[in-house]
Amino acid sequence: MKAAPSILTTRQLAVELPRRAVCRGLDLELQPGETLVILGRNGAGKSTLLHTLAGLRPQARGELLLSGKAYRDWPRGDEACLRGLLAQSQPDFFSASVLETALVGRHPYLKRWAWEGEDDEAIARAALAQVGMAEFAERQIQNLSGGERQRVAIAALLVQQPRLYLLDEPIAHLDLHHQVAVLDHFQTLAQQGAGVVMVLHDLNLAARYASHVLLLDGEGGHAFGPACQILEAERLSRAFGHPLRAVPDGEHLLFVPV
Repeated sequence: MKAAPSILTTRQLAVELPRRAVCRGLDLELQPGETLVILGRNGAGKSTLLHTLAGLRPQARGELLLSGKAYRDWPRGDEACLRGLLAQSQPDFFSASVLETALVGRHPYLKRWAWEGEDDEAIARAALAQVGMAEFAERQIQNLSGGERQRVAIAALLVQQPRLYLLDEPIAHLDLHHQVAVLDHFQTLAQQGAGVVMVLHDLNLAARYASHVLLLDGEGGHAFGPACQILEAERLSRAFGHPLRAVPDGEHLLFVPV
């Protein structure tokens, strides 16, 4: 029996911005059940890389495959049923309720001019409950706090039900309780067979949740591998320009600024 393709594959991928490279020669395979955390200092190109992995901007060179096929080879719209992106910001140009905003995640599954049905609404309400926003379903989106708005964005992504979750700073604006709850939920989705790629700034949360780490140096270089190999104090100190000390803490290491 032929093995199923990786959820996400890159082969000698090069991602570039004007006048500088984000990464060169990136080879990675993300399998079901794996969580990849992208790390790097501010301006290293983490969001740019994530949007490239989502198929929203072209790579400079190399191959990028979603479930074994290039984005251009997927029938129009089908890729949105396979991968979902949580962007850093959520602009709200029009008035809408929290429930209506969450239902946006069902659009890839609707035929042209079709409206959401009872099953779609049930999925959306369940996702809002998962992020603790069920009681806000009828509230207007503009009246939410930053953390509440972030949780609605996460709910909309859960409503999409992709196989690959691409998360750009998913815990931004969230308090500690909701940070852990959100990351725990994506860890559960990975354990159920999804692939998760997320940009984080907290090294200790990366150590807790990542199976693999991609560390960008901001100059086109990178280090990729199992988290236990990449998350080393000396390597991280060089990458972030500040000395760090690793402190054992049960199953994980804690990284403490010196």
